[in-house]
Amino acid sequence: MAVKGGPVQRGVGGLPDRALLLLAALIYAFLYAPILVLIAFSFNSSRSTQVWTGLSAQWYGELLRDQSVLDAFRTSLIVGVAATAIATVIGTLTALALARNRFRGKTVADSAIYAATVMPEVVVGVSLLVFFVASGLALGITTIIIAHVAFTVSFVTIVVRARLSGMDRSLEEAAQDLGASPVETFVRVTLPLILPGVMAGALLAFTLSFDDFVITFFVSGVGSSTLPLKIYSMIKFGVSPVINALSTMILAATVILIFGGSRIFVRKENA
Repeated sequence: MAVKGGPVQRGVGGLPDRALLLLAALIYAFLYAPILVLIAFSFNSSRSTQVWTGLSAQWYGELLRDQSVLDAFRTSLIVGVAATAIATVIGTLTALALARNRFRGKTVADSAIYAATVMPEVVVGVSLLVFFVASGLALGITTIIIAHVAFTVSFVTIVVRARLSGMDRSLEEAAQDLGASPVETFVRVTLPLILPGVMAGALLAFTLSFDDFVITFFVSGVGSSTLPLKIYSMIKFGVSPVINALSTMILAATVILIFGGSRIFVRKENA
């Protein structure tokens, strides 16, 4: 007896492809549906975050007139840019040292780099607070930058080192055979080749710094509230549509940076 239809396509674990597609769609809906609701209610004309009453952009105007939120955003940008610049330089040099040299204690150094990425933020925040108090440093923007450098430099090191592991070292050797100094070799050969990894590490460091709450909560002082701390203080009095508008603007900026950066890298690789 002939069976109508072709064989059922099987995917991972023997599940049909349609079932896998449905499962993937449900996972994406679970991840992004709350974000879409947040975006929609940022344009709600009512202050209520549960009942839709009409379309309005008034909360974006209120956001731009809220000086405290703008100050917190400015602080987050200052901390993020400064911490990213310092962590990128230190992380890149550390990755080069670990990838190109053999020395006693290298295994311990590798373990310390990876351990820093999984260390609970509460432990990091408390330890940094104790260190700053013992050192006599006044809590403020400076201590926040130091703290953010301390926990982001490991991520930069890991990303850049992964890029170095796939790099052909014969190009560096050829440059040195042609008379280039170690500094010239790094600037003209090594850095352009690992630049995608350096930029990826820098973007990761900035994202972690801009988004951090737990560590910043411990090491921030009076008048140095970052945007996550400001949002937390606002939420304690109820979820305001201004928070929805702020989150939507941050999300839009993140999407623009991601797509803009990916287009730039694609063009460079195709050139």
